[in-house]
Amino acid sequence: MRIDSSRRLRGPNRYLARPVQVTRVLLEELTERETCDVEGFPERLLTLLPGLADHHCAFGAPGGFVKRLHGGTYFGHTAEHVAIELSNRIGREVNFGRTEGTGTPGEYDVITECPVDEPLDSDLAERLLALAVDVVLAVVEGREPVYGEALEALRRRYEREKPGPSTAAIAEAGRRRDIPVERVGELSLLRLGYGRHRRLVWAALTDQTSAIGVDIAGDKELTRRLLDEAGVPVPRGGPAATVAEALDLFAELGPPVVVKPRAGRQGQHVFLGVDTPDAVRAAFEAAGADGGDVVVEQQLTGRDYRVLTVGGQIIAAAERVAAHVVGDGVNDVEGLVARANEDPRRGVGHARELTRLAVDDVAATLLRRQGLSVADVPAEGQIVWLRDNANLSTGGTSVDVTDRVHPSVADLCRRVSGLVGLDVAGIDLRLPDIEADLPPAGTAAGGGVIEVNAAPGLRMHLGSRNDVGGAIVDALFPPGAPSRIPIVAITGTNGKTTVARLTAHLLAGAGLRVGVTTTDGIAIGGRTVQRADATGPRSARVVLSDPTVDAAVLETARGGLVRQGLGYDWSDVGVITNLACDHLGQDGIESIEDLVDLKSVVAERVREGGAVVLNADDPRSRQLTFPGREIVWCSLDPRNPLVRQHWDSGGRAYLLADGWLVELADQRWVPLLAVKELGGGFGGAARHLVANALAAAAAARSLGVATARLAERLRSFGGAENPGRGTLLRVGGVHVLVDYAHNPAALDAVSDLVQRVWGCERAVATITLPGDRRDDLLRESARVIAARFQRVVLYEDADRRGRSPGEVPAILRDELLRVAPATTCVDVRTVEEAVPAALALARPGDVVLLLYEKIEPVLSLLGALGAVPVDERARPAERVGMLV
Repeated sequence: MRIDSSRRLRGPNRYLARPVQVTRVLLEELTERETCDVEGFPERLLTLLPGLADHHCAFGAPGGFVKRLHGGTYFGHTAEHVAIELSNRIGREVNFGRTEGTGTPGEYDVITECPVDEPLDSDLAERLLALAVDVVLAVVEGREPVYGEALEALRRRYEREKPGPSTAAIAEAGRRRDIPVERVGELSLLRLGYGRHRRLVWAALTDQTSAIGVDIAGDKELTRRLLDEAGVPVPRGGPAATVAEALDLFAELGPPVVVKPRAGRQGQHVFLGVDTPDAVRAAFEAAGADGGDVVVEQQLTGRDYRVLTVGGQIIAAAERVAAHVVGDGVNDVEGLVARANEDPRRGVGHARELTRLAVDDVAATLLRRQGLSVADVPAEGQIVWLRDNANLSTGGTSVDVTDRVHPSVADLCRRVSGLVGLDVAGIDLRLPDIEADLPPAGTAAGGGVIEVNAAPGLRMHLGSRNDVGGAIVDALFPPGAPSRIPIVAITGTNGKTTVARLTAHLLAGAGLRVGVTTTDGIAIGGRTVQRADATGPRSARVVLSDPTVDAAVLETARGGLVRQGLGYDWSDVGVITNLACDHLGQDGIESIEDLVDLKSVVAERVREGGAVVLNADDPRSRQLTFPGREIVWCSLDPRNPLVRQHWDSGGRAYLLADGWLVELADQRWVPLLAVKELGGGFGGAARHLVANALAAAAAARSLGVATARLAERLRSFGGAENPGRGTLLRVGGVHVLVDYAHNPAALDAVSDLVQRVWGCERAVATITLPGDRRDDLLRESARVIAARFQRVVLYEDADRRGRSPGEVPAILRDELLRVAPATTCVDVRTVEEAVPAALALARPGDVVLLLYEKIEPVLSLLGALGAVPVDERARPAERVGMLV
């Protein structure tokens, strides 16, 4: 058994609404063998991993997987459960798993859930499954699995990759409020919200945080001076660039003093209780080791507190206690530290609620001051200090005192956050008691503010009743403030790009700045910003993370759904244009039922109460149901019984009737536009383009676009807005119809247009098809061409997609001539050869149907041949009109 390949689906997908890893596993020697076939396997595995007894599996209750083990299950499924158990053992809590056969004996896809904020490029899920495979194989072979060291390495990796407590608290709070949340890479940077409502948070630093405030807080001396000038109680002190200056300050202030870096952070190199000139010298050297100035200041008496303010309001307060252990009369200091570090809340750095205790040079120095060493055994109840400062970053602990903050202290903290200019601030105070009234500045033993921190850690406040993450989210998104923009997601087999472009055109007419993704690229505000196949989740995130975008229209194709899932959590409108055979045999999509199931994910992720636009003329679409969503039907047949029944029951629909695009809503029949005026519709002859217009109109109306504005924009949608989809040009006396049809259904639709406008006897078909289609679909496409065209030029895509040179044209030619032996069929290699060959076959008044791989080279080639655009609505009225 071994792993063959793996991919991450970061967004909602056909398996789960959360991220998953899909890993192809080859059972090899274990093919067709089950767990019950290996004597003692279930017992040995459960002894090794007793947590498996709690796995539900398909039974929906603990013990379900145990029943499968004893009753017999395949080893790929077993590896799935072992991987989930190992994941939970390292603190990476996941529950969902599934194992599916691929249709090839011994080959399975193992799907395991991933934490929602795990980096996209993390290989943890794959490594856990690989370790699970090793464990299962060892148990099968009767060997003792050796996996502890490898699992510990994965635990450390997970600790490094997962978001810190502050970031996790903010992300969780955002999701509780149904705000879209996305972590950027492995950073602590979060994107909250979509489009124009998007906000950024980096740990507890927000896009509202003043850069000046951050700089002030980062300069400990500047902060002290600024607050002192404002009458805030702060310790006396000053900066020192040399040892001599530090000693002068020490002489002026008197012991004890605090020595710390002027630009210090997280309590590093902070020395308290410095009470001799020699100690000042040593502290100065350590605090200034990075070359910056140090601050020497009076050490205030009292207890250490941290107060968190957000938006000028007190959100939480904690008393901080320096790192320490408590003697038990049995263990030495080193043993007490080791025992304390077994607390699961303690981790390395900021990964967990508390930081591991360290017995380093700083701790050793402090131990000596207490008359101890790491080998001494403190008396029972004796407190042994490992740090002077109370930072959590150096192993300190905290106690929530939010309810005890005296109003005078709260008022002081509000003033301080405003004086420094921070929307989120961590204010460190040393006070006799936070519950006591705060004496004015200058009062002896009154305590005061010792530091102000930008991007303060939240972990000391977590676990209390204070929702500190929620407070930051509420400051960014006050209750009632929007966090989302309207999203239209479009999928289906054919027409996706046109529907996406037209929907964006309609929304832009309503005054919205629209971001749209299509097969040809990403456009924002009507300007193309990236040329590429942009139908996957990464392109969706480009639009949704752009703060200038008012609405998003996302073409959502099969490839992105299969390989990465959706690029958003919920949409407002989902459109399924039609469902026909294409891409079968790719990425595990073996049948039309598989394709329908996959593309239905787009509709399933429409928010409750949103609209799903479906094609009532498409037999597979008519079978779909999406509870909780409004179904909006579209049809070219005004007598469609499904539409009639839907309308009679109060539903909405969009029809072609009596030469008009019509809206049926609220028991009313509302004409929108005469079909002969539809831009790109060839006066109504392009039936597939009319169907696309109905779907786009339904989507735009679902978002509130007015019917009058709708008609205007439907009329103005032309070739410039929809290049490569029914684009009409003229070269001399011959028309050239450029289209992207690349499957049997699309070929049939564009052939129907040619028949209606010119008659196929007046047409030359110039054909290329993608090499990644199955042979049977290529032959079916050839039969469609053979039924309509008598003159055909075949050429090959530059990207053959795994095919041999000439293989696809040969399949098409053989099938075409088998069906229609009298067809004139010309073979060439490239589009540069195909266009002149087709024009040579054409007569004046004919049309050349030109299918392409990429639109830009084709349009450049035609331009070089003198092609000029033609308004498709300028075709003779008598020809078009009688064919509608």
